[in-house]
Amino acid sequence: MTVIGFVLIKVKTEKEYFVFNALKSENKIDECYPIFSEFDFLAKITAKDMQELQQIVIDNIRTIDGIVDTKTLMGICYDRIKKDR
Repeated sequence: MTVIGFVLIKVKTEKEYFVFNALKSENKIDECYPIFSEFDFLAKITAKDMQELQQIVIDNIRTIDGIVDTKTLMGICYDRIKKDR
């Protein structure tokens, strides 16, 4: 079953542009948004299972220089609400 991960990413001060550009070039990330909160970015990842999601977060996101913390929220793709506006 496909899983969706929403990863909250906290970055060192003054590393925001560097990290954002690194996240943009990471092909495992579907979408990424700068946000105003305790965290600096929200990234969306689609993976085939929980193990692949874990591997992407640990190997592809947490290894980027400047990232100090992540929090992953996981959903499953049985259905969703999406409104076109």
